[in-house]
Amino acid sequence: MQGKTLANGTETHPDTNWNGIDWHQQERRVRNLRQRIFRATQAGDGKRVRSLQKLMLRSRANRLVSVRRVAQLNTGKNTPGVDKVLLKTPAARGRMVDHLGHYFLWTAKPARRVYIPKANGKQRPLGIPVMIDRCIQAMVKNALEPSWEARFEGCSYGFRPGRGCHDAIEKIYRLARPNKRKKWVLDADIKGAFDNISHEHLLKTIGSVPGCELIKQWLKAGYMDKGVFYETEAGTPQGGVISPLLANIALHGMEEALQIKHRKRGELDSKRALVRYADDFCVFCESQEDAEKVKQILTEWLGKRGLALSPEKTHIVHLTEGINFLGFNMRHYKAANTKTGWKLLTKPSKEAVQKHREKMKQEWEAVRGWTMQKILWKLNPIIRGWVNYYRTGTAKETFNKLDNWMFYKEVRHVKRMHPHKPKKWQQRKYWGKFNLDRQDHWVFGDRQTGQHLLKYRWFPIERHILVKGTASPDDRTLKDYWQRRNAAKAKDLTPSRQKIAKRQQGICLECRETLFNDEELHVHHRIPKAKGGKSNYGNLVLVHAFCHQKIHAGEDVKDELSG
Repeated sequence: MQGKTLANGTETHPDTNWNGIDWHQQERRVRNLRQRIFRATQAGDGKRVRSLQKLMLRSRANRLVSVRRVAQLNTGKNTPGVDKVLLKTPAARGRMVDHLGHYFLWTAKPARRVYIPKANGKQRPLGIPVMIDRCIQAMVKNALEPSWEARFEGCSYGFRPGRGCHDAIEKIYRLARPNKRKKWVLDADIKGAFDNISHEHLLKTIGSVPGCELIKQWLKAGYMDKGVFYETEAGTPQGGVISPLLANIALHGMEEALQIKHRKRGELDSKRALVRYADDFCVFCESQEDAEKVKQILTEWLGKRGLALSPEKTHIVHLTEGINFLGFNMRHYKAANTKTGWKLLTKPSKEAVQKHREKMKQEWEAVRGWTMQKILWKLNPIIRGWVNYYRTGTAKETFNKLDNWMFYKEVRHVKRMHPHKPKKWQQRKYWGKFNLDRQDHWVFGDRQTGQHLLKYRWFPIERHILVKGTASPDDRTLKDYWQRRNAAKAKDLTPSRQKIAKRQQGICLECRETLFNDEELHVHHRIPKAKGGKSNYGNLVLVHAFCHQKIHAGEDVKDELSG
């Protein structure tokens, strides 16, 4: 039975066999369409942009990729909306793809309001849309995002493909060097940005693009909180797939408002400089007076968008006082041996260190009575994740202090476990030279397996390589550039996985897509252990978790046929 094309041009298939989908092919089709939209936008061909966006919304590949992203890859895949529907099985995901392929008049459902704790003790409200709305949002995002990627400012780093926190921090590091003239900073935060964005201004900015009516519905859908319905007159719900893109669209143009200009090659040609990560931003100025003027300009500019600066989180400071941004503290310190008499240090902020200590303290309490292997399985990923985030800055001193603090926690844990054993017995059982690459006899570990707890100081400090100007993964001419950047993400893996990923050049050998698409990674034995395969590097490859399942599903079929 063949598929057919509906009256609205949507390509349908009789049944979607989720486990039989060639994801490399589907991702390639979506990527190709995104790149065409990006290129048409750059060329100023609005008619072609609209035509390609409509094609994206009708594309079966877009439906497949969007459902997979929402129901299989995203961290919120197990969080239901108001209808309590989840897509946990391949069959359910396949049915959703088929359903989205039929023309129907859709009315967006209210989001489900949930609350998560914030660092300051308050609660952040999230709006969780139903699964079908999330899938459609992902489809619309693929149509809308590449067009805006061709227009977005290079100083914007939050919630954009190919960009992240470390790019924003590295940009600030370059702007804040002591030999630069911009030493006054407006360190700003927008009060409740996601909750207060003007719907009218946002919809006017987006214009009558394909999918605009759906966007209007999601904005006006309201939310359910403890069984009570509330209307939404402003804002875009945090928790929606498309919400970060809408926030970036609403805040686009901040550089222009501040009259910040760049030369043709991208170099800054202005007395001001902006770095923005979603609703957090810094403006670098040459004087305190200009910083005050910038604050006034942005207050008016944000007001037109229904937004305002947060009084308690917005400050004008000199770099000798320092600024906190995305968990880092950046500050000028006196240094007699430098030309300027100052040096710039980018450290983990005191708040970030304290928050991490509280987290580790809770984990040490939770693992009481656990086996050593389970303790290491629990604690090591937390240490590795924290260090990988902060090792791009000046963090050696912080890492050493945390190692000393962790040693105290290890000793306390062992004393609780064995209160009547002498210290020498405790030392022989739990500490030793477990890391053979280090001359360190005080490594906490398991004598039976040799597994051990990581130390913060073992991770080398590595500066992040800043993303180029306005570079976007949707720009086909930069394909090689983005492949190199993706391969560099291997440094966040364990040493053994880093080696495998580097050999594979950051590519999954099953689907031929990048390993670093937020999906869980598995180590696969080319020759199965059951058939004599060994766990050496020559027999190991890194693949996505779903690709790993697919490989073994194929092997099971082969075994049945050969039997």
